[in-house]
Amino acid sequence: MNIKEAKEEIKKAVEVYLDKDKYGEYTVPVTKQRPIFMVGAPGIGKTAIMEQIAAELNIALVSYSMTHHTRQSALGLPVIESKKYGEKTFAVSEYTMSEIIAAIYNVMEASGKQEGILFLDEINCVSETLAPAMLLFLQYKIFGNQQIPQGWVVVTAGNPPQYNKSVKEFDVATLDRMRRIDITEDFGVWKQYAYHQGIHSAIIAFLEINKQWFYSIQESVDGTRYVTARGWEDLSTAMQIYEKKNFPVNKTLIAQYLADDEITRKFHIYYQLYQKYQAEYQIDAILSGRVTDVIVQRAREAKMDEKFSILGLLLGSLQEGFRESMSTNRSLMMTVKALRIVKKVSKNSDLSLSELLQNEEQKLSEYIRKQEAANSLTIQERKECHEAMQMLEEYAHFVAQDTKQDFTKIKKRFDKTVKQHEKNSQSHKNKLEYAFSFIEKVWGNGQEMVLFMTELTTGPDSLEFIEYWGSDSYFRYNQELLTYDQRMMLSEEIRHALEI
Repeated sequence: MNIKEAKEEIKKAVEVYLDKDKYGEYTVPVTKQRPIFMVGAPGIGKTAIMEQIAAELNIALVSYSMTHHTRQSALGLPVIESKKYGEKTFAVSEYTMSEIIAAIYNVMEASGKQEGILFLDEINCVSETLAPAMLLFLQYKIFGNQQIPQGWVVVTAGNPPQYNKSVKEFDVATLDRMRRIDITEDFGVWKQYAYHQGIHSAIIAFLEINKQWFYSIQESVDGTRYVTARGWEDLSTAMQIYEKKNFPVNKTLIAQYLADDEITRKFHIYYQLYQKYQAEYQIDAILSGRVTDVIVQRAREAKMDEKFSILGLLLGSLQEGFRESMSTNRSLMMTVKALRIVKKVSKNSDLSLSELLQNEEQKLSEYIRKQEAANSLTIQERKECHEAMQMLEEYAHFVAQDTKQDFTKIKKRFDKTVKQHEKNSQSHKNKLEYAFSFIEKVWGNGQEMVLFMTELTTGPDSLEFIEYWGSDSYFRYNQELLTYDQRMMLSEEIRHALEI
């Protein structure tokens, strides 16, 4: 199965294992909760989906790579204790707590979350001295003389033998106590993730044309040549920062992430063309409705790979705007929730509005701390929390300067922020309509329009944006979505959120 299917399968398994009966006991006893064993090529995204599952289920996550562990760190160190049996006292060997199990208790204490996932990567590559203890753990969830806490689900991962010479095959008795999930690479699934993560549009466009280079591991006389999903994502981050600092994105940089000379060379050539097309096709002008006849004619005569690049450039710019708009939506809703609480509490509180606002800001700060301690806070969620905190801090400072402390003044400030957000979102909506207009004018409703529609539907931020803010052209071209029940626009919800 692909990584998206694996994520859903594991998420369901975790929810089942954490299900409780009316007495508060786990429906599936801990001894019957088979550890999940993911098997897939390196860099395919196994660790990433565990972070997503923990965040979505609001539980904790403890991750370990087992190749970094010795028998002592996994089991604990032996100590001598005195035990009295009958009339005699004996020196008995015991173990200190396993480093791994101690990490679980540390996370539980720091985050306040009593349930979570223990994710052990590279489980089939442990050292010879640790292997027997590892097999015992997979069967009984015990390291040394300590069992993992109840409410913690064991998920493991490993590489197939062809990708790692250290792999040890499990025997049937061990496999029969695990739930094995085999994962294969899938560019279509990764592309949805890529849009949401803001992967560089040049990478997405290049791989759309060359899907065979999304994931490649080959043996050659010079050693192993490989390109992985992890490599593309890390390269994207580097490229975006290099462009921000006006550093050249050259083959030397690309080769540090793509360990295949041929793919490195071809992507570098494509990236140079991509930059050239961005300038020559005046993408910003197209998305502002200021396209020239010269550009229209050139695009009409372009070859297919050039058309892919044009569409990629349009989509890259649009997706960035959609992502920004929906992120602001979520920050505003956090702020709305906090302001509702402040308004309600202020009626019977001796605290000033400034102090109440600071309390709500502190709650968000504490939420971030606990989620980070649980390893279940995404980068995007952290950013959105900080934006909400910044708004609350601004309001707290504002009312502290006013002895009247009138709540309506906070609402006016908030409404001003909302109106600016609506204005920005309307700008992104206009850009989408101009993109449709350009594609219609150049290529009509041919395969280029089908591809453009497909990419909009694939991107989670673009689809969410259209659901909130609408798009006449999108619904006109996608007849299946004409009967779609659109959500209430955020702008309307926010306008009535404070109910003042």
